[in-house]
Amino acid sequence: MNDQVGTNGTTSPQDDATPSIFDATRFKIIAIGVIAALAGLMSGLDIGVVAGALDLFGKEYHASTVALEWVVSSMMAGAAAGALSAGWMSKALGRKHSLIVGGAIFVIGTIGCAMSWSVASMISFRVVMGIAVGISAFTAPLYLSEIASEDARGAMVSTYQLMVTVGIFIAFLSDTYFSYSGNWRWMFGVAGIPAVLFLIGVFFLPYSPRWLMTQGRHKEARQILLDLRNDPLEAAKEIRAIREQLETKQEGFKLFLSNSNFRRSVALGVMLQMMQQLAGINIVMYYAPNILAAAHFDEQSQMWCTAIIGLVNMLATFVALGLVDRWGRKPILYAGFTVMALGMGVLAMLLQTGMTTQSSQIAAVFLLMIFCAGFAMSAGPLMWVLCSEIQPLAGRDFGIAISTFTNWMTNLLVGVSFLTLMQTFGTAGTFWLFAGLNALFLLLTILFVPETRGMSLAVIEKRLMQGVKLRKLAVRVLRASPSSDHAPGLLVGRFQCKPSSRKRA
Repeated sequence: MNDQVGTNGTTSPQDDATPSIFDATRFKIIAIGVIAALAGLMSGLDIGVVAGALDLFGKEYHASTVALEWVVSSMMAGAAAGALSAGWMSKALGRKHSLIVGGAIFVIGTIGCAMSWSVASMISFRVVMGIAVGISAFTAPLYLSEIASEDARGAMVSTYQLMVTVGIFIAFLSDTYFSYSGNWRWMFGVAGIPAVLFLIGVFFLPYSPRWLMTQGRHKEARQILLDLRNDPLEAAKEIRAIREQLETKQEGFKLFLSNSNFRRSVALGVMLQMMQQLAGINIVMYYAPNILAAAHFDEQSQMWCTAIIGLVNMLATFVALGLVDRWGRKPILYAGFTVMALGMGVLAMLLQTGMTTQSSQIAAVFLLMIFCAGFAMSAGPLMWVLCSEIQPLAGRDFGIAISTFTNWMTNLLVGVSFLTLMQTFGTAGTFWLFAGLNALFLLLTILFVPETRGMSLAVIEKRLMQGVKLRKLAVRVLRASPSSDHAPGLLVGRFQCKPSSRKRA
């Protein structure tokens, strides 16, 4: 692969007649997805490493509780800044070059954390790592959504979150290994290896066809789409759809001020990212050993149980990858928030009893695993999928930048307050709080979140701008009409509904 993947793209009649079990196009798509999603791996490593390194670093430099909270949360502050700058960067430099910048900054931040000489230096380099994570968290899902075909878009974007969970699991394993020697520097240092691999791999990615079209490079965009789609007609159709969307220029903040429908999509993106972070996943990812200590586990058991929780978190993400384009977004979110609310609630009840028996300790680990599984199969990947789908092209970069910024600021709020919450309200009271929040998020999903499975970005945008209610913004397509491109409405089940006939209440 290079910047213009597969430019020759010709086959002989003999090649066409010879069946092959190797699908070159599918292989290219998978390879592109894996390389781009390595940005998620770096984020996961950064999220996971601090769980094991925090106490060791704190003891060496005699850090206070507040200082430790900022060691954890400074990364999110940097990520928020990175997410804001990524909107401009991805538009001016392109998705590919933005990922290159993010990878280079991550390498610098990783080395700096491993060589930190004080609490202040650690916080500073965690901010640098956060900037890289923020750029990547904005750009990678956006890039993947623009490379993928409509029927694989959900799974493709979910690959980013899968790699986040893989990174967390690897970080937990690394933390466990180095915990025996107490070497927190190597816990941070090993993250530099995938960062270098990512930086090299991104140079071989193709440009986003949608971004190339915004730059007037139509021939390159067409060639890349021809190489990434098995059907030339599909590629041509996608080019036409992109060209039609590009007739509306990117207006960002101006559109936000002037168009109430765009403000609705931005507000929905903000709500989705707040729901993801306030669900409580990062209190487990950042502070699992502290939670397990409250359940009276010894230090080594804390680390091994944390690694097991990371493994479950990773494996459950495969469920989302397999179901996101089959079941749809909302059914999976319903299941996820229900599981998370019940997991947190039952764990809170156990913590109230004092966790004095071995069976209650085992139950606590099991409930943390159930909670992580519920998150990893639902809110973890699907919020990124939905945020990449609901923003209209004219304000796409602005809308995704705001939602990604919200993600990291909410993440910062959770990280900087959790230890204080446990000291103020007790461990059980804190978990009751998160159980209630997940129950609330289930209700918000019912009321406001649209089902976007099988819908093109162009159709979602059209319905948004016509004022369709958010929860009805997109409808699940059960059967596609061969002539649907020319039909006045969308075929939904047995009925045809005209988008223009639905008005916002």
